[in-house]
Amino acid sequence: MIVDSGRDGMRDGGRDGVELVYRPTRADILTGVLVRERLRRLHLFRWGLVALFAAGALLTLTARRTSATSVVLAVFCAVLIWAMPRLQAHHVLRTVSWQGEYRTSVSESGLTAETAHVSLLQRWSVFRGYRETRDHLVLFSRDPNILLVEVLPLRGLRTPEDAERLRALVGEHLPRV
Repeated sequence: MIVDSGRDGMRDGGRDGVELVYRPTRADILTGVLVRERLRRLHLFRWGLVALFAAGALLTLTARRTSATSVVLAVFCAVLIWAMPRLQAHHVLRTVSWQGEYRTSVSESGLTAETAHVSLLQRWSVFRGYRETRDHLVLFSRDPNILLVEVLPLRGLRTPEDAERLRALVGEHLPRV
């Protein structure tokens, strides 16, 4: 799909939008996964399961008749559940990293992400809101399970003034959630 995003106006210093140029990293994607998890309150469920399996491992370990297999299995489950966001981030990075450098333009019409292989325009109506972390703006889709998360790493901006313009532009179209 090819979309004419009108990026040329932004390259020439136009005030229509802000452009980010970056390569996605594991930290970017992990930030998106963790922020999405917190918004959906899944982190409480995940930590509850980790605690449950860790307690099960401790109880099995302190029992008179204990099976090493049961202890190892309970510890393995606790570690696997704890690592789930990291595993998701690793999988997503493998999925998108081959596309190389991303050029994402944020304008009045929405977000346009371009790589050497893909162009994608996402209108503001796709998103329900955003959250800001120290190094990222994370935008969430409207669907009930928040399947789409757009992570905008602030390191992709050219100047600190662009960060303020980006915050203002996103804040004008989306509520902070």
